[in-house]
Amino acid sequence: MIELKDITFSYSSQVNGGLHDINLTIQNGECILLCGGSGCGKTTITRLINGLIPRFYPGNLEGNVLVDHKNVDDFPMYELAEHIGSVFQNPRTQFFNVDSDSEIAFGLENEARPPKELRERVNATIEKLGIQSLRNRSLHELSGGEKQKVAFASVYAMNPNIYLLDEPSSNLDMDAIEDLRKHLQLIKKQGKTILIAEHRLYYLMDIADRIVFFEQGEIKGIYTPEDFQKIPTFKREAMRLRATDLKEVHPEISEVVQPVPLLKLRDVSISYKKKSVLKNINLTAGPGEVIGIAGHNGAGKTTFARALCGLHKHTTGEFLWGGQPQDRKKRLRLSYMVMQDVNYELFADSVKSECSFGIRNPDTALVEAVMEKLGLTPYGDKHPNTLSGGQKQRLAAAVSMICGKELLVFDEPTSGLDYDSMTQVADLVKELAALGKIIFIVTHDYEFVCRTCTRVLHIDHGEPCDIPVSVAEEKTLKKLFSIR
Repeated sequence: MIELKDITFSYSSQVNGGLHDINLTIQNGECILLCGGSGCGKTTITRLINGLIPRFYPGNLEGNVLVDHKNVDDFPMYELAEHIGSVFQNPRTQFFNVDSDSEIAFGLENEARPPKELRERVNATIEKLGIQSLRNRSLHELSGGEKQKVAFASVYAMNPNIYLLDEPSSNLDMDAIEDLRKHLQLIKKQGKTILIAEHRLYYLMDIADRIVFFEQGEIKGIYTPEDFQKIPTFKREAMRLRATDLKEVHPEISEVVQPVPLLKLRDVSISYKKKSVLKNINLTAGPGEVIGIAGHNGAGKTTFARALCGLHKHTTGEFLWGGQPQDRKKRLRLSYMVMQDVNYELFADSVKSECSFGIRNPDTALVEAVMEKLGLTPYGDKHPNTLSGGQKQRLAAAVSMICGKELLVFDEPTSGLDYDSMTQVADLVKELAALGKIIFIVTHDYEFVCRTCTRVLHIDHGEPCDIPVSVAEEKTLKKLFSIR
């Protein structure tokens, strides 16, 4: 049993916000979905339960957090780790090794398991979770979704009684989300207690026992899945919550107009460490187009995006802009990429400084307007590293609008975003398209694709396939995203 009694908490760096008067009891074997807008306190709840607050995230804490009637503060961290397994939103932050097998075994090694038992547990975990393709792989070479699978496997191998998952689907393709759903059903049948902080809600409707809705650090409602799905769409969206059933989401772009091509790719092939990733790509794109890049985790979507921006060296074929060949250096000057892990491209010491970092003679009025549009103005003086995952995504999206490049590439820009933030990024993309930018978006987010994209480039088995997004193509689009 987990009990949060009269919890009030604020981080040391916070002036406002935090958690207020939280009282929640979670029975053994329950699956609890924590939902709400970005920064509402979901992640903070998980950090209180696994002991990271206040030991690693200091702040002002009132109240008690009990696990099996014992205060979390009274557990040594090693003992908590035996009972509670955590999967963070960014799996890279919890890795200690460089290859997948060693990472899955890491927790067991720290429990001093005998080598024979350790090997058996690792083998059983890989077999049970169906991740044989990730064996003996360098973690540096895995996609974001593949890293997420390894992070879950490393926790599963330790067989904890309590699982805490923070945005576990944020980097997963639709098939991988279905695998995650099955894994959650598996551990639930084993009697495990599960807490999931999540924005993507649809895949959890038949798993969660209760849904706890947070707003501004307070519990505003606790629902059964049946009652939760009865919430009208307009009210759910006002609560900043995503769709509970993707079958009810439809493309908003009904007519696709093909502009005069400005970007052309001719017979482009891409390799990584002498291994072919993508081949024979022939593609044209014109001003105002928003092209989604979809496909399974590890299919080569991010590699294609990096090659497009000149960040990946090993390419053959022609990249043309306005009929003129573009080598890597020219493509770097032409383009801007919002990376999947935005921590790699946040450099300044404040949000406002980040919006103009490295830009000569920035337009201060534009900076302020974009910050206001994306809800970043209240955080202007904060350090980017103090923002939530969703807020960091919005910051990186803001920089893409301010920098003035012609070719923009977003890699999973809605990863970890609530409904409100997702629509803000979608509106930003539409504004950039209206300015004549050519935009490519690597994404698994069907809701976002329906709201923004004019076409989808589907990459599978090294062969891209171009699909227009329109009402007429909705059936094809849903099949592509494995929505049945």
